[in-house]
Amino acid sequence: MIKVKVSLRPLVTKINLPTVLKTTILPGDSIERLFIATQVGEIFYTGNGAIRTFLDIRSRIIKLGTSEPGVSGRGYDERGLVGLAFHPEFYYNGLFYLHYSVAGTQGPGALSEHFKPNPCDPRTLNLRWINRETQYDHIDTVEEWILQRKSQPQKRRTLLNLRRPFFNHNGVNSLNFSPETGKLVLTTGDGGAGYDPFNLSQDDMEIAGKIIEIDVSKNTFIYNPPAVTRFNELPVPIQETLTVIAKGVRNIPGISFQKLYNQYIKYVGNVGQDLVESIFSFVHYKPIPVTQLIQASSRNTEPDQEGFINLGWRGWEGAIPTSFKRGCSANPTVEEKTIAYYDEAIKTSVRRLQPLTSYFHKDPRPDKFGGTALTGVQAYMGTGIPDLTGSVVFTDIARDKESQQPVRGVLAYTRVRADCKLNDFSVIETDYNFGSGSAYYVNLGTNMEQTKLYLGAYGSMNVTDFNRGTVFEVIS
Repeated sequence: MIKVKVSLRPLVTKINLPTVLKTTILPGDSIERLFIATQVGEIFYTGNGAIRTFLDIRSRIIKLGTSEPGVSGRGYDERGLVGLAFHPEFYYNGLFYLHYSVAGTQGPGALSEHFKPNPCDPRTLNLRWINRETQYDHIDTVEEWILQRKSQPQKRRTLLNLRRPFFNHNGVNSLNFSPETGKLVLTTGDGGAGYDPFNLSQDDMEIAGKIIEIDVSKNTFIYNPPAVTRFNELPVPIQETLTVIAKGVRNIPGISFQKLYNQYIKYVGNVGQDLVESIFSFVHYKPIPVTQLIQASSRNTEPDQEGFINLGWRGWEGAIPTSFKRGCSANPTVEEKTIAYYDEAIKTSVRRLQPLTSYFHKDPRPDKFGGTALTGVQAYMGTGIPDLTGSVVFTDIARDKESQQPVRGVLAYTRVRADCKLNDFSVIETDYNFGSGSAYYVNLGTNMEQTKLYLGAYGSMNVTDFNRGTVFEVIS
């Protein structure tokens, strides 16, 4: 693939960790402005060389950086404000949507100790999430808000309240509107802890580990629904607003739609476990109404899944069976990779969608990189960077720590092959001088026409290290 070099032009500096970067036009305005949501609960927008506050919900956000045994006190967290989407008619109706972790909902978590599957111990392969009303980490909410002229944004209603088992894998950039259906697309991670201990992502009744469409045009007349974990626990009017596009999700940094003639290519990334990060693409799909999933479950039958997308997790990590690593005592420089869920890999082997491309945590090839975690996937349709036109650009939070100090994230790109087979990828070189500090690439965004790319970088992995963020425009 063509080697591409870009420059990074700083737009905003010294902000908190950015989780969403997207543009819209404010009601009564004429300029498309960049909106930046931060993990701690601020939403800013830019214009005329200034940055202004659009909304501040920090008081509504759970206290960050203080959960999870072994992580507590270190400041790393995956909760907070993780989703922002503007209604397609936002300019006229002022509606926008938020996904965040709710203050005051901290629980003990679903497991008391670190989880790792053991193929020799079937108990570790068949865990069940029990006592869900008390054994959970926090509650995430999806809300509808409205901006009315000459007034502050106001919350209108809550669409979903989701009880989450662990602190991580809540999605990021988790809300986006589909230009095909006009529905709000919610991407939910598998709930966290690594290796999906309860196999929530493949269970049709579990809300975790799915890509879900929400028909926000339907008024359920339920303005504060109960906190749930399964579709069949939802009130029927809310069930009737939901369809499921995909399952087998580990954690997704959003969904990107690329128009091609009269149809759209959908791109989603699935964050990997120990070995590989993957990006998937699909055009045609057949979403399943949640009411049908519930009916099939109550009859103990399987719904028609023709055209339904399955990313393969937890049996598959991208294009390879999910494995865990352990050191080789005879040779400490080598690791043994053992298939974690053999039976599940077999069951989902023909049902799963093959990735468009994958990249690995260890890669000996000189023109590649060892990654850590996928943090953004965006289609690029602009002409300002001609070699990237029509491609899908993605970012990893940090190159393999053994290969580079100080820490640097990485940009890369790939394309859909005409024969739909797994494609290679190429690193995008950048010329920005970050100095001696770390630069984790935490988010990737575009404008409305996908002709511009925006990159969020942070100087720390800890959300409690404040004001270390920079938002760049990626330019030729």
